[in-house]
Amino acid sequence: MRLMNQIPARPGAVALAMLPFILVLAAYAIGSEIRLTANPSDKLLPAPGTIWDTAVRLFTEPDRRSQDILLWKDTFASLARLMGGVVISATIALIIGMAIGLLPYARSGLSGFVAVLSMVPPLALLPILFIVFGLGEVSKVVLIVIGITPFMTRDLSQRVLDIPREQFVKAQTLGASTWVVALNVVLPQLLPRLISNIRLSLGSAWLFLIAAEAVASNVGLGYRIFLVRRYLAMDVILTYVIWITLLAFVIDWLLKTLSRKAFPWMEAGL
Repeated sequence: MRLMNQIPARPGAVALAMLPFILVLAAYAIGSEIRLTANPSDKLLPAPGTIWDTAVRLFTEPDRRSQDILLWKDTFASLARLMGGVVISATIALIIGMAIGLLPYARSGLSGFVAVLSMVPPLALLPILFIVFGLGEVSKVVLIVIGITPFMTRDLSQRVLDIPREQFVKAQTLGASTWVVALNVVLPQLLPRLISNIRLSLGSAWLFLIAAEAVASNVGLGYRIFLVRRYLAMDVILTYVIWITLLAFVIDWLLKTLSRKAFPWMEAGL
């Protein structure tokens, strides 16, 4: 039997999924032990127990000055910016992507412009955004929008172009207008793809958010990481990195579950 046709059983699949994480944790623990044995005051690789104690403290103990639990305050601030940017990006990408894919005039006028925008490095625009929009929330959300909207727009417009032409012909034969075709033929097939695009864009969205918070902010996950780096507080930095990774995983899982529940026909077609 060919290896490409062998499918692991459920217990084996779970074990294989856990194996890379176990190996990374083991490698870190060994590296930390070696460094701390050589230098007990080493800060580069804190012991796993130290990271755990720091995490418990960050999640439960309020700040002495503000009486706020800073990790939760940073989390809510960052998630608000992230969700705002992603929702705006998804809305713009859905409207423009549908127009480019469905309307020849829109395709002629906008496809080249969107293609050029997708080539602009968003982080290079960060100083301009701070000058134009200030150092507040707007510039951070706009960076996310500029960073992920062109990619999502191009992918959604291509998805519209990939819809079999026969579907449009049949709808128009039955008397459907362009608006009806957009709502009843294109939109149902585009929404699952939109969710997939959001999932694929979350990594970039987090990157742009953390970069913006690191440069100009007084609250947020990225701000806190870059604030404590000057003290070499690796236990705090690693706690925040692990927490961001966990948040990203949960958001991705929720979007995947939403897609599976809302569009079961997509799963059946895979």
